[in-house]
Amino acid sequence: MASRASSEVAAAGAPVEIPKLPKLGRTWYERGTLYWLCRARTTVFLIVFMALYGLFVGGLFEGVRDLLPSNARTAYDWAQVVLCCAALVWGWIKQRRSHRKALLDPPTPKQTWIAKRDHNRQAGKSAGFGAAGGRVLIALAAPVMPAFAAYLVGWLTAWTTVREYPSEVGARRWLQEHPSGT
Repeated sequence: MASRASSEVAAAGAPVEIPKLPKLGRTWYERGTLYWLCRARTTVFLIVFMALYGLFVGGLFEGVRDLLPSNARTAYDWAQVVLCCAALVWGWIKQRRSHRKALLDPPTPKQTWIAKRDHNRQAGKSAGFGAAGGRVLIALAAPVMPAFAAYLVGWLTAWTTVREYPSEVGARRWLQEHPSGT
């Protein structure tokens, strides 16, 4: 079933089906209020996630810091500040470069859905370590976990602040190449 927007872009009177994209539906085409509400919803979710993750990492940081002798804590704090600043910038740059590369060859709507399906399948699988192995990895990574968190914050911030996602660019190009919607 074609949307109102798809009938407006119809070629020679034939309605064109605007493809749906994950998390955006068909709102990406007109970029109206509903589109920006979808983007805002994603941003708010990620802000809440980053805040909770930051609290978790802060607890790990304090736990590791409390194990150190008092004269080593200042050096550890400064090392974390430097690592976190570098990781934040690195995460931002890494995501922006990845975004730029994805814009050069954006995915079609079908490729976007396949990538989303594959991501969902991988997200449900464990890394093969089990619960105990995961705890061991977190314990080993605890001393540098603030830097990991800073990298994640930089990456996610860069990802949410782009003007247009590669999936949208790919869908627009697909519509130009397939004006009949097939």
